[in-house]
Amino acid sequence: MKIFIASDIHGSAYWCGKMLEAFAASGADRLVLLGDILYHGPRNDLPDGYAPKTVIEQLSPLKEKIIAVRGNCEADVDQMVLPFPVLAEYAVIFLGGQTVYITHGHKDPPPLQNGDILLCGHTHIPADEMRGGYRYLNPGSVSIPKNSSGHSYMIMDDAGRIEWKELR
Repeated sequence: MKIFIASDIHGSAYWCGKMLEAFAASGADRLVLLGDILYHGPRNDLPDGYAPKTVIEQLSPLKEKIIAVRGNCEADVDQMVLPFPVLAEYAVIFLGGQTVYITHGHKDPPPLQNGDILLCGHTHIPADEMRGGYRYLNPGSVSIPKNSSGHSYMIMDDAGRIEWKELR
């Protein structure tokens, strides 16, 4: 299995379109969205191509392939307009013999075991670091990258390979 991981679209139809082009080209089985899908949030400027209704139209045909968690910008109304679950605080998947805990990253993580992976968005900054005995991974942001990072996403597979890529 191969998963495509993206976070913090923040309603940008332009960058969502670029992300979906990369997803189609990647051959990934699932699209994991780490929250902040439709709304830009009060602390962010509007991203390029801000059009949340268009983002809904872009993502809806992939509803069977999407695993999403709630970001700090998600609201109950977002679930009313998206045909896949977006209000779960976390998800857990097993990939390549590892437990992968998926969350947005704006709340404290659960107790994790040595060797687990914590997959978060929220900061808009790509990261790969060990924290105690678990691995913290962040793909960065699709639409509003920070700290001079690019518009980015990650690919993970069940062989343990992890790649960061930039949207062009």
